[in-house]
Parts: sequence; C-alpha cells; structure tokens
Amino acid sequence: MTSRRTIILAGHSGDLITIRTGMTDPDAIVRTSALGALRRAEALTAQDLADARGDPDFRVRRRAAELAAEFPDVDLEPFLHDTEPLVVEMAAWSCGERPEPPAAIIDRLSVLVISHDDALVREAAVAALGAIGDERGLAAILTAVKDKPAIRRRAVIALAPFDGPEVDAAYEHALKDRDWQVRQAAEDLAD
Repeated sequence: MTSRRTIILAGHSGDLITIRTGMTDPDAIVRTSALGALRRAEALTAQDLADARGDPDFRVRRRAAELAAEFPDVDLEPFLHDTEPLVVEMAAWSCGERPEPPAAIIDRLSVLVISHDDALVREAAVAALGAIGDERGLAAILTAVKDKPAIRRRAVIALAPFDGPEVDAAYEHALKDRDWQVRQAAEDLAD
C-alpha cells in the first residue's frame, strides 16, 4: 500500500512509476490522488480516465469525470449515467467546459435537468446547458426556471446566450420570483 502523500509528492517530482503504482492501490483516496498526480506530471491519458470510469469507488470516478473536461476524446456520456449523483454532477460540469459537445450529451443533460432526483445534478446540468449555449438545450433550461430556488437562479443565468419570446417570458416570470436572488439574476440579465 502506498500513502497518499507519497503519490502527491511523486506527482510533483514526475515519478511515474510510483504514481502508476498508486493507480491500483486498494485505497480509493490513493487512486484518486494518483489521477491528480498523473495530471500534474503531464502523463494522464484518456485511457487512464476511461479505466477510472469503471472504478468501484465514486470518488475515483468523480475525479476522473472532473479531469475528463480537459480530454475531448474521453466520452463523458457514461459518466452522466453513473449511479452516484456526485459523479453525474461533476460530469455535467465537465460537459459545460467543452466546446460543441455531441447531441447525445446535450440530450442527456436535458434529461438530467428535467428528471434527475438530485437537485445538485439538475443545477449542474442546467449550468452546463447554459455554458454550451446550444438551442437544443433551451427547452430544458426553460423548464428549470420553475424548479427549486438554486436551480431557478442557475436557469436564469443559463438563459444568457439565448434570445426569443420564450426567453423574454422566462425573464419576466423570474422578475416576479419569490426568491430575491432569482429576481436579481433576472434583473441583471434582462437589461
């Protein structure tokens, strides 16, 4: 067993042998640290992230989803179907960091906004759709304007790249929202 500290230090020194040992350590925290150490050592590969996607511990999968934002050849869609909401939330964030994701990603993010049980997942998915700015995600964003306050605020902000009468109507509705932060976001963006 390798210590987390040893893996982190190996990332700073570029000791790839030690880092790679950490990738198979029984401790999930060590495996998570090994992913970060590989990135720091500029040795992280798409295959490392694809392998980590199947890790039994959600913390490793979450870290892989986060790092996958920088690897356009890593498919984020399987992360968006993870059973752990924290992994899905991070994968949604990563989707928003990528330019022009495929239609399947926008479709999955839209489904998450509309129907996921976890509010953090819905919030991250609506933020990603706003960051992407693709018209295919607009209907889901408009639906989110009627969700919980934190999601409504995020949805109002996510409307920024869009125009049209339905967007104007959503801003008008948000200007009368019972949550002051939703109203403030609408005021800031409706001008």
